[in-house]
Amino acid sequence: MDRFLAMQLFTRIVELGAFGRAGESLGLAPASTSQLIKQLESHLGVQLLQRTTRQVSPTVDGTEFYERCVRLLADVEEAEGFFSEARRNPRGKLRIDLSHSLARLVVIPQLPEFCARYPQLELEVSTSDRTVDLIREGVDCALRGGGPLDPGLVARPLVQLVQVTCASLDYLDTHGVPSTPEQLDGHQAVDFIGSSGQRFELEFQSAGEVLTRRLPARIAVNGADAYVAACEAGLGLIQVPIYHVTGQLRAGTLVEVLADCRPPVYPLSVVYPPHRQLSRRVRVFVDWLVELFVQPQWLAQHDR
Repeated sequence: MDRFLAMQLFTRIVELGAFGRAGESLGLAPASTSQLIKQLESHLGVQLLQRTTRQVSPTVDGTEFYERCVRLLADVEEAEGFFSEARRNPRGKLRIDLSHSLARLVVIPQLPEFCARYPQLELEVSTSDRTVDLIREGVDCALRGGGPLDPGLVARPLVQLVQVTCASLDYLDTHGVPSTPEQLDGHQAVDFIGSSGQRFELEFQSAGEVLTRRLPARIAVNGADAYVAACEAGLGLIQVPIYHVTGQLRAGTLVEVLADCRPPVYPLSVVYPPHRQLSRRVRVFVDWLVELFVQPQWLAQHDR
């Protein structure tokens, strides 16, 4: 039995909650996957996994063994990287999760530079506006905005994103242009539904205080692109990080309102599971993100 491979397989099963996907991620056939876990349990003399028709979960012993395995595997990966070419030129697959808007407008346009710098890394990018479970879904790192963040993840702050309140020209022609939050009576908003089902109020920062307003809404959406599209269609006011509507503001399809009392800045962080913090693949990508977001030009071009 290859104990190192068995530990890798076991941790992947715990993280993904499935034998098939875990074995596939390591290039193992289903029969080999089951056999290797049986050999590992026999070698240790304990049951590591509880299997049902719907899911696989670790036993009490399995949970303790998993925690030790992730530390050992991270140490091995770091040791190999320190003494090998992988330290200078990491290789392998890196799984990343981004929101649709950040992927499309910010990160992916800059990825050619990262790929040229690390040509042996293979990126697997998932995009969604939901909060993925990094460990269970086998994701190495993700960009997360707002807070509070999952305390079970390592978080590295990247940038404080400027936010704006905006509306379409047709909407403003119909409802008027408010000059203060107190003039929002008679206006309406597009509601954004978060991953936990909550609907967010509009926020305005003035004289060091944050004011909140709940406006009537005829439509609610759960995706950032749909949120902006609904605003462009004249369905109400929205508040978004300015990078997401730079093109619309320049083209004039959207107009910023209440610029003197913009919403509070929106903190953006990169998060990853604790056992991935020693991974060279994750570290170079996180460092690259830090470089990307400290470059003044990308923020300047989105804040005219």
